[in-house]
Amino acid sequence: MPPNLARSFGMQALGRRPDPYLACNFVVEIEGLIVGGFSQVSGLQSEIQMTPYREGGLNGYTHQLPGPTTYPPLVLMHGLTAQDTLWSWYHEVSQGRIRRKNGTIMLLDRQQSPVIWWNFYRAFPVKWVGPQLDASQATAVAVEQIELVHAGLSKHS
Repeated sequence: MPPNLARSFGMQALGRRPDPYLACNFVVEIEGLIVGGFSQVSGLQSEIQMTPYREGGLNGYTHQLPGPTTYPPLVLMHGLTAQDTLWSWYHEVSQGRIRRKNGTIMLLDRQQSPVIWWNFYRAFPVKWVGPQLDASQATAVAVEQIELVHAGLSKHS
């Protein structure tokens, strides 16, 4: 029996069920540094591109052959602070000094311990979006966004 299935059966036998983790409790680490409290991360995706192949004499269906795996950019959003680690990295890349970095997005449990994490590899920023400034929104937080292209993801728990 697979370990996760055995654990699930064990928890049910004890009268407990595993609750899903909250999507609001996470941190982002790049090259060993926690680079800020992020309000949103998107782009945790992976897709295998399929190539259709029609076999001669077979008209009932088309074969689907797996091709390369693709990964969309990661988009990180956080409240603007005096810490400018991400802006500095983006600015270096915009000047032609590309430094690829590895990082981790960690989903935390209620005790702030990592329970699931995704590693991304050989990333660098390709887009930066500054805050929307609006004097009529007196309590709105200034948010910046950075977009990272990367060479792949791995998931761990």
